Amino acid sequence: MPFFQDGPALGNQFTTDRVLQSYLRRALPPGVHAEVLPELLDAGERSGGELYRESLEQLSLEPELVHWDAWGNRVDRIEVTPLWKKMTRIAAEKGLVAIAYEKKHGEHSRVHQMALNYLYNASSAVYTCPLAMTDGATRTLLTLNHGALVDRAVARLTSRDPAHAWTSGQWMTERTGGSDVGISETVARPVGSRPEEGYRLFGTKWFSSASTADMALTLARPEGNPRGGVGLALFYVELRDAEGKMNGIGVNRLKDKLGTRALPTAELTLDGTFATAVAGTTDGVRNIAPMLNITRTWNAICAASGMRRGVALARDYATKRVAFGAKLADKPLHLDTLAGVQAEFEGAFHLAFRVVELLGRQEAGVLTEEEAQLLRLLTPIVKLTTAKQAVAVSSEILETFGGAGYIEDTGLPRLLRDAQVLPIWEGTTNVLSLDVLRVLGRGGVVDVIEREVRTRVERGGDREVAAVALGAVVHAKTWLGQAWSLGLPALEAGARRFALTLGRAMELALLADHGGWSKTAEGDGRALAAARIFARRGVDLIDDHDALSDARALANDEPLG
Repeated sequence: MPFFQDGPALGNQFTTDRVLQSYLRRALPPGVHAEVLPELLDAGERSGGELYRESLEQLSLEPELVHWDAWGNRVDRIEVTPLWKKMTRIAAEKGLVAIAYEKKHGEHSRVHQMALNYLYNASSAVYTCPLAMTDGATRTLLTLNHGALVDRAVARLTSRDPAHAWTSGQWMTERTGGSDVGISETVARPVGSRPEEGYRLFGTKWFSSASTADMALTLARPEGNPRGGVGLALFYVELRDAEGKMNGIGVNRLKDKLGTRALPTAELTLDGTFATAVAGTTDGVRNIAPMLNITRTWNAICAASGMRRGVALARDYATKRVAFGAKLADKPLHLDTLAGVQAEFEGAFHLAFRVVELLGRQEAGVLTEEEAQLLRLLTPIVKLTTAKQAVAVSSEILETFGGAGYIEDTGLPRLLRDAQVLPIWEGTTNVLSLDVLRVLGRGGVVDVIEREVRTRVERGGDREVAAVALGAVVHAKTWLGQAWSLGLPALEAGARRFALTLGRAMELALLADHGGWSKTAEGDGRALAAARIFARRGVDLIDDHDALSDARALANDEPLG
């Protein structure tokens, strides 16, 4: 009989996830835990069952842009995949955005919400992208408290009725670039003599990841405003009018992307698009910040979710694949490889959910000033750290499958292609590293991270792990003081290593803390084992040498003479 290799399979993605189950037993009060458990079990079953199967069956399906109807009318309709349509209904019915705003569980509502999205994400065809922006738009409208827009949109953005629910886009990226939004070319022209009469927008949004949304928050420069970010304003746009016709919006094309291919990302032309100013006619970048803070947190949750999916597939496959006379699961080197990616995943998981906890406390009005400082610092850090881990872990996961990891119809390459968007979307690693420096420049102090790390590792009780985590933070503080004295170029050159060091130190400390709790409360030493492995994989990335001089030396790679 010829040999045929069995592929990896998934079970219930909640009941098989030790890390999530253990974390929720600790993080949620017993009553809340008991109440949300049936939802988590259902999400885990769907994610490892029907949704996973459908995602594999629809690997080759992608959105299609229909410019014209049968009678020559310009319609710019985007046809999405069946799984995308299914997730639209599931997301509304299960409250994947609504839970955070219903606040049924107070400060724990965010943990409940994000635990569900963590479970659904990896089998959702990246439907978590519009959900993240919908959540961010809701938070922004509520924070800026534009009464008419809150009344108009928030109930729909948080609806559990699929027929009533809206999703939102976030349009910032233009041909001039995505990170430096201050050079936006989109112009806002007033409709009448008073701002409340509205504006017409003219420009191009080069990269829109929610082209099928019902509304969007976008940046534009009112005529006569100064250049730069301060001259931009934040606007609210509905994509279609009551008759379903496009609101001065043309869909030029769908983007041909490396990954997230089921997600319809489009290039849009705004040609007289009616819009409403959300919070005055300036400071748009500052006013959209609540949205970015939310979407960056979602980015981290999705990074952890993607890593978990890869690990689950690799572990199952290791029990089925025989090489050199034994199953991969019995090979010491393969076990060591899987343990390394498991430790990275666990560190990322705990950092992502620590930020979720702080966000929940902020929205419940119980955040302390110390925690507020920590949240401001950790929001860019969690995004950049977990995103880089997701790409590295996904690459390693593909390698554990050998050649099968490189074959498209196994569904495995999608893990890596979809992970690559995470360090790019919502600010690249370099941009977010500079954001960390800006937070510190506005009065944020590294001391809050040092205190958090110290508290966590002391509870964890592992001296080796504690020394690594604390040593990294202290080294980062020392470097920061020296770099400030050397000037901005030296500070910027080391910003990425500085931010990643703080992120990895926090991950290690949180992992050690939970490991100590789990060993005592659950009799399970695996989280502590993950902390020890993580500590040996490199936490302190600070470079005390004159890295900037070396970098400048390599900037010119032309031959001499």
